[in-house]
Amino acid sequence: MNKLLVAILAMFVIIAAGASAKGQSVSKADLERGLQYLDTTKKNIIDATRGLSDAQWNFRASPFKWSVAQCMEHIAASEDLLRQMAEGQIKQQTEPVADRDTKKTDDRVLEVIPDRSRKFQAPEQLRPRNQFGSGEASLKHFLESRAKTVELMKTTPDLRAHIIDSGLLGKIDAFERILFIAAHSERHTKQLLEVKADPKFPKQ
Repeated sequence: MNKLLVAILAMFVIIAAGASAKGQSVSKADLERGLQYLDTTKKNIIDATRGLSDAQWNFRASPFKWSVAQCMEHIAASEDLLRQMAEGQIKQQTEPVADRDTKKTDDRVLEVIPDRSRKFQAPEQLRPRNQFGSGEASLKHFLESRAKTVELMKTTPDLRAHIIDSGLLGKIDAFERILFIAAHSERHTKQLLEVKADPKFPKQ
């Protein structure tokens, strides 16, 4: 094989590798959208829990419904577990999926997960058990955990390259897994606001 042919083949390998890396990278627009969603859902939780008294944190409309504090504990614990799942997904070597519509799947995550009309049973390890000690402590833990989630999205360049079958949402990449984390917190912020909207919710 002559030197010219070797050079041409090498050039095609480089071009193909570059195209593959580009396909696996999160676009700037998607990254900005994802980071904005993480920030907005964080701020909504801060706003929803600002200035609550102990009575308000711990009010339960019935023995079968969670309090604001229990919702907050679930959000905080879930942030940890779901991010660990994202980190595990990133470590896996997965086969690329040709012509996958990432926008469609991104939008489905943002539509399905926050939808409170669809009920899901929380797994045992994410059910409230006062693991953080108080609603305020759960909020503090959540904020620390969310910062780690944001850092994961910012610093992982090939989030689109790690694709697994999620069951409910079909095949999702690691970027969509992180969107799922934010969407899950939005879902339970809505639950938290439902508690506050109860007519018997303490005034102070």
